[in-house]
Amino acid sequence: MPGHTFIFGLADGRVIDGSVGGNSARWLNHSCQPNCEAIEDGRGRVFIETLRDVMPGDELFIAYGLTTDEVITPGLVADFACRCGKRRCTGSMLALASE
Repeated sequence: MPGHTFIFGLADGRVIDGSVGGNSARWLNHSCQPNCEAIEDGRGRVFIETLRDVMPGDELFIAYGLTTDEVITPGLVADFACRCGKRRCTGSMLALASE
């Protein structure tokens, strides 16, 4: 989708852009019931940790929790629709207001 940029925002305001230099984290997909999470180590590095046991060959998922400065419109929601298929799917890769 045009305009999609996926980055990790760090607590100190810096960001890590996965499209620069590329690493294996770029292959993580979104799920509303992820099996991994991104953990910042406090020194500007992000690690992916599993939330439960995963087997060799399992796909790894994180909850993207995307944010935007744009007004949330039905079109924007459609652009970030989630299709993870989980029973408790929120329908969106956008962060929920309560997060």
